[in-house]
Amino acid sequence: MRHPEREIKEKETITGLLEKSVVGRIATVNRKGFPVIKPVNFVYWNGRIYVHSSLKGEKVQDIRRGNPVCFELDEPIAYVTAGERACSGNYYFRSLIIKGKATLLRQGSRKLEILGRLMEKYQPEGGYGKIPEEILRRTAIIEIVAEEMTAKERLG
Repeated sequence: MRHPEREIKEKETITGLLEKSVVGRIATVNRKGFPVIKPVNFVYWNGRIYVHSSLKGEKVQDIRRGNPVCFELDEPIAYVTAGERACSGNYYFRSLIIKGKATLLRQGSRKLEILGRLMEKYQPEGGYGKIPEEILRRTAIIEIVAEEMTAKERLG
């Protein structure tokens, strides 16, 4: 990290970022060797990140090939306008980058559990029905296990 003074070391702050952030981004490497990044809904649970997806598509194909992944999220806090010097403009934020391995969950009961946690996160007021078996079969749950994690902040 270029600015070690910005590193977030407090586990509670990192966990809070992972639990409250609405959108994350998952990066994979496609068949042509290009990095590809996609915004995703996710849930953080038991020290792992879970993303739901279609079983078809580039990111799932990339994961099936066993390539490592990168997961990123950020929390914009404030923009500081520049004064007389254009370079004095600034941006306050918190961010997190995870490098690791992703796998596709196979067990239906585990997939249902994660989908339930995603629903609780994104629709905490409830009011949703059960997930039909046919949808469960067509849905991928990606589990990301962190091998490296860095978090930083710039707050002023």
